[in-house]
Amino acid sequence: MKSIKNKLVGDKDERAVSPVIGVILMVAITVILAAVIAAFVLDMGDSISNEAQAGVEIDVTDTSTTQEVQVSVTSMGNSETIDIRGDWVGDESLSQSGDTVTFVWDNSSGEMADPHHDHNDWVDDNSDNWGDLIEDDEFSGTITAVGITDDEVETQIASEDFAFEDDS
Repeated sequence: MKSIKNKLVGDKDERAVSPVIGVILMVAITVILAAVIAAFVLDMGDSISNEAQAGVEIDVTDTSTTQEVQVSVTSMGNSETIDIRGDWVGDESLSQSGDTVTFVWDNSSGEMADPHHDHNDWVDDNSDNWGDLIEDDEFSGTITAVGITDDEVETQIASEDFAFEDDS
């Protein structure tokens, strides 16, 4: 016992940190160092991008008098624009909360009427895109709302299938 005591320098008040606290500090420093190295090696910081967020409501109405798909923006979130895409939709883009676009199926002519925007004029006729979707007096497809941020990050916000039949 005396040989161990001789190896200790100074009295109790002058000694360094206790061995238990020293081990805890070394483990904590090692974990923090490993996390920092992993962040740089895996490049986790630069690869994270914010997804587009928005609120969109898609309503499909299929009655004997009305066959339409209406897309309404309830919230823009962090999206710069919301593109309306689908099997038959051309380039439709909504840019503010409250914007609405309605696509009406005209079963007397067997084609989709021009989309109508609440805040814009009528758009170009996209009837060239509809031929493949009309089969046996039925018009069907999918309409999708895609939010786009100012960094060009695209995220699907909502999607809805529809099928309209010619009741006449």
